[in-house]
Amino acid sequence: MRIAAAAIPPILLGMKTLDFRSDTVTRPSPGMRQAIAQAEVGDDVFSDDPTVNRLEERLANLFGVEAALFVPSGTMGNQICIKVHTQPGEEMLCDRECHVVNYEVGGPVQHAGVMVNLLTTERGMLTPEMVTANLRPKSLHSVQTTLVTVENTHNRHGGAVLPHSEVIRLGHTCHELGLRYHLDGARIWNAHAASGVPLAELIAPFDSASVCFSKGLGAPVGSAILASRSFIDTARRERKLFGGGLRQAGLLAAAVEYALEHNLSRLQQDHENARRLANGLSNLSWFELDPTTVETNIVIVRVGQRSPTEVVARLAEAGVLVVPFGTDKIRLVTHLDLSAADCEEALKRIATVLSRAA
Repeated sequence: MRIAAAAIPPILLGMKTLDFRSDTVTRPSPGMRQAIAQAEVGDDVFSDDPTVNRLEERLANLFGVEAALFVPSGTMGNQICIKVHTQPGEEMLCDRECHVVNYEVGGPVQHAGVMVNLLTTERGMLTPEMVTANLRPKSLHSVQTTLVTVENTHNRHGGAVLPHSEVIRLGHTCHELGLRYHLDGARIWNAHAASGVPLAELIAPFDSASVCFSKGLGAPVGSAILASRSFIDTARRERKLFGGGLRQAGLLAAAVEYALEHNLSRLQQDHENARRLANGLSNLSWFELDPTTVETNIVIVRVGQRSPTEVVARLAEAGVLVVPFGTDKIRLVTHLDLSAADCEEALKRIATVLSRAA
């Protein structure tokens, strides 16, 4: 459908739409598209797609684990891991703001039959003391706690990087208590870029981890599960049950290989752009935030007396796309399709929106 020029807000005429809704909105670059087109493929359900096999081996080496399994999405990766680690009727502990509960459609209950105990944390980090206090004793009458999950970086806590010393300390407690320990590492790449801790060290304390390629790395599709070989053997069967048995998946794996080669090293630029946005927004009247809390590529902003829905709509009219984030906040995410100049342009447009609404 063609839109008449008169229907387009004047501020948008000839202007680029600046999309801060998520780091999942990136488009494959020409180089990535070429890699996809040239990928050697086979049938991955038969384990004979050479590009997928090469990627899984590369990931296992990169993260220092025995094996890796390519899956279509981070949600599938997390939910497979929860299912492999638990039996129906058991319980998992996690932060109440975590992705596996808030954005995975009740997966732990629906797929694994697992109860969830939501704990209130400081920026997403469960502590050994929390786990010990909430561990259910073995009893004829109660569920048994068997799994602890954490998220790094943590989306709803503003892209917070979990303190690695605390991750290690919690891991020791989990294993002393006989609990399994899972990492939702969808944005582990950002945690690595921000902290300088090697990827292998970031996941070493865990019994399993899921990592995502379609966020900061800019691949169009895909995640991976990282764990022991025996865990991956079981996870492969669960992947089939979940509908994740892909055929010529080498087309997707080739995009991931390209992303690892070209996009991992540039993530610090996204973090710098997020801080640039946070500093600028903190000086505008509609918004409340502490820029010093922005560690990676996510900026969560309180919008004061205005509704997030209104703010999102006003900014969209200026070609700046963001998402509502709860009852009083919006979220902006930087990524490889947004430059420093784009962030400065976004701040100018937002300031114009505020001046017109005054």
